[in-house]
Amino acid sequence: MAAMRNFGVLFFLVVIVMFIGVGVEAARMIPRHKPHPTRCEFHQIYQLGDSISDTGNLIREPAGARTAFAHLPYGETFFGNATGRCSNGQLMIDFIASAVGLPFLNPYKNVEANFSNGGNFAVAGSTALPAETLAKKKILSPVTNSSLSIQLDWLSTHFNSTCDTTKQGCAGNLKNSLFMVGEIGGNDYNYALLQGKTTKQVKGIVPEVVSAVMRAVRTVIQLGGTRIVVPGNFPIGCLPIYLTAFQSNDSALYDENLCLSHLNSLARYHNHHLKQAIKNVKQEFPNVSIVYGDYYKAFQSLYKNAPQLGFDVTQRSCCGTGGKYNFNLINMCGGPNVPVCQDPSRHLSWDGIHLTEAAYKVMATWLMDNILPKLGCNA
Repeated sequence: MAAMRNFGVLFFLVVIVMFIGVGVEAARMIPRHKPHPTRCEFHQIYQLGDSISDTGNLIREPAGARTAFAHLPYGETFFGNATGRCSNGQLMIDFIASAVGLPFLNPYKNVEANFSNGGNFAVAGSTALPAETLAKKKILSPVTNSSLSIQLDWLSTHFNSTCDTTKQGCAGNLKNSLFMVGEIGGNDYNYALLQGKTTKQVKGIVPEVVSAVMRAVRTVIQLGGTRIVVPGNFPIGCLPIYLTAFQSNDSALYDENLCLSHLNSLARYHNHHLKQAIKNVKQEFPNVSIVYGDYYKAFQSLYKNAPQLGFDVTQRSCCGTGGKYNFNLINMCGGPNVPVCQDPSRHLSWDGIHLTEAAYKVMATWLMDNILPKLGCNA
């Protein structure tokens, strides 16, 4: 517990560390994902969420350009430069868009971008609950104030300016659109845990976080969305940041995969509440397809089958330094003299918090095989 308290203090240094960027040479390019053969035809995809999905919004906020995500080595593998994606290359949403025949989603904050194929409203560091709501719970949201409600405001503004003025309005335009509402809510828990809250205390805010997500789903439906994916949380107890923060010699704290049991239990608790909430909303809107995106099982499948999938390193960061998990909170990826592994495609974790492009590709394939049939998109 003493180590965790020290880690909680160090958390506030994350904000400083994140606002550092250094460059390295661009690495090899990899081919785009081949289109997924389905009978679905998505004309647009709209993404809400956090750093799992942000394709460049945070770095276009006033302070975001100073984050490590705005500089190499982020983006080095596929793009050859930093795009604001919190990985070495493509994210799951990039693979999903390519698989259904759409270009990468442009970030909403890129005012010169084309949004005819949808748009990305996700912001790295964002939360499901507004920053002021978290502040009342003595939880600091240090990266951005662009919470889920702000992203929904952007989405509404976008549609108000682009939908026609006929009776159908957005509803007619969006019948062939896919909405990704999340993953969102993970940072509400991340910030709470890294600022010293217990897992019991964090579980206390789960219903409120889930309610915020479902309010977003209802808003999307009101705007005209009819096919919606609502992803759950990762097994966060397998991530280097938490394996470092809660590192212990007590083997009873770890599961059979050497992940922290109590943190994965928290993720499952959130996911259970989210799935129940989705079930309830589906009853309210029987003509709307609302599908749970099982990021937990997708990551589990990746994790358990890592060797067969070509991954040699499951718990150490590719970009990082120090300790058992190659992660140091005060000298993170993008910081001075922080090395990058020779072959990121053999690592699951990119920077201790986010995954590598190769890992995201495997997860995206698993998710598409799981989600698309539920949206009526059978091959």
